[in-house]
Order: sequence, then structure tokens, then C-alpha cells
Amino acid sequence: MKIEMKNRLKPCAAISAAIIVIALVLTIFGHGMNLGIDFTGGTIMTYEMGADFATDDISAALAENGVTDAQIAKVGDAGTQVQIRIKDNESTDELRDALEAKLSETYPDMSYVDIARVGAVAGRDLINNAIKSVTIAALLMLLYIAVRFVFYSGLAAVIGLLHDVAVMMAFTVILSSIIRVETTFIAALLTIVGYSINNTIIIFDRIRENTHKNGVRQLPREQIVNLSVSESLPRTLNTTITTLLTIVTLYIMGVDSVKQFALPLIIGIIAGTYSANLINGYVWALLMDLRAAQKKAKKA
Repeated sequence: MKIEMKNRLKPCAAISAAIIVIALVLTIFGHGMNLGIDFTGGTIMTYEMGADFATDDISAALAENGVTDAQIAKVGDAGTQVQIRIKDNESTDELRDALEAKLSETYPDMSYVDIARVGAVAGRDLINNAIKSVTIAALLMLLYIAVRFVFYSGLAAVIGLLHDVAVMMAFTVILSSIIRVETTFIAALLTIVGYSINNTIIIFDRIRENTHKNGVRQLPREQIVNLSVSESLPRTLNTTITTLLTIVTLYIMGVDSVKQFALPLIIGIIAGTYSANLINGYVWALLMDLRAAQKKAKKA
């Protein structure tokens, strides 16, 4: 069944703008991203528990000592080691003593393995490198699409790309209680950059084909976009749904570290599909119409 598309640029842009503004307001009032210790600095403690253990026991012992936001993971080949990641704490030694005393009651064979400090400098380097990567990718994509199609196609694609990144980061703020920003978030962000531009190029390729077809090229650009998006939509939805099924399964079945990668990826894929079909093509049509109006005004 073919779905007829219509121009919904203004309401779609308004929805995206509202999401981003909400995130900005939350950040201004101190409810920004939930940064992990890779970005804030902290301590990583590793223990050999001597047997299989329940992470709930570790969480309870930490909660008794005022630590409720620690990251706990089973590590080691046998899965009998626990890695505890906590944010900066001036009384780490006292916490360690109290934690060992409490856990040894349930796990008498537990032993200390390692303790390490993580500085915030590494996190700042990751953020800087991610910004550089997105910027370079956006510029190269603009160049490629401008050569392959037209300059305004590249500009519209980059606007869509920045939209997807902004929406993904906005939801990270809004859902800060369940999304923790770690190194995996950077990986998800860069993955979305590639996924988003792929959907956009497919639609722009169909727009280019339709602008050369007899009986279609005479139509207003907005109608050409409507037709192109309608023709590409089944393929786009099939690809997106197949991808989401896999990632949602990972989120449901995966451990915490996998979930922290999967959830931002899910948000980014939805945002990328949304912008590719409802925003980017219409931004191209708007830019092209503005250029045509400027040329007409100069001639007049």
C-alpha cells in the first residue's frame, strides 16, 4: 500500500525544537546529562568474590554507605569478579573498608584485586574528538552530496544530521535517570551520523531521479519531495524496523553497559528516520525555492 506524503515541515520542526528547548531548560536548572566517571572522574574497584554473586548484594552494601549511583558489572572469565565504578569520593578509603567488611559477611572468600583512579581529562578528550569527528564527517558529507546532487541537497542533509544529533542528546538529558553518558554513548553518536545520512541520501537520490522524469519535473519541488518520500518510504520503514528489532532486543536482553549503548542508538535511529522522511527533503525544497525567488528578484 502506497502512503501519500504531505509537507509537514513546520509542525515537525516545532516538535524537534520543543524537545531541544526542554533539554536546554533542564540543563540550565542543573538537570543535565548523567555523566559517567569517564567524563567526571572517579574510582574503579575490582574484587574477586570467590563464587557466583548477586549484584544486588553489592548495590545494597554501597547504598548503606551512601553510594546509590555506582556502576556494577561482573567481570573475569568465570564471572566471579565484580567491578565497581563510583564517581569522585573524598572518602574512598573509608568506603572501601566499610564495603569489604559488609560483603565479607556474605562472601567470606572475597579478596581485593585492584583499585584505579580515572581522571576527567580522558572524558574531555573523548568529547573533543567526538565533536571533531562529527564536524569533519558533516563537512565531507556536504562536499560529497553537493558534488553528487546539488549544494542545497548537501546543506539540507547536514541540517538533518545536526538535527538528529541534537535530538539524541536532548533525549539523553530528558531521560538522564536511565541513560548514563559513557564512552559507549560516543560510539552510538557516531553510529547515528552514518545511519542518518544513509536514509537521507536514498531519498535525495529518488528526488534527483524524479526531477528528470517527464511529467514529474514540471511539478513544484514540494510535490516532487512528496512523491519521492512516498516511493522510498516502504524501503526506509523495512530497514528501520529490522534494525530496531535487533537493537531493542539487545536493550531488553543485554547487560547494563549494552543498554547504555542501545537506548541512545534507538532514539537516534528513530530521529534519523523521522528527519529523513519529514524534514530534510522539504528543507531542500525550501532552500531551492528561496534561491529561485532570489534569482527572479535580481532579474526583475
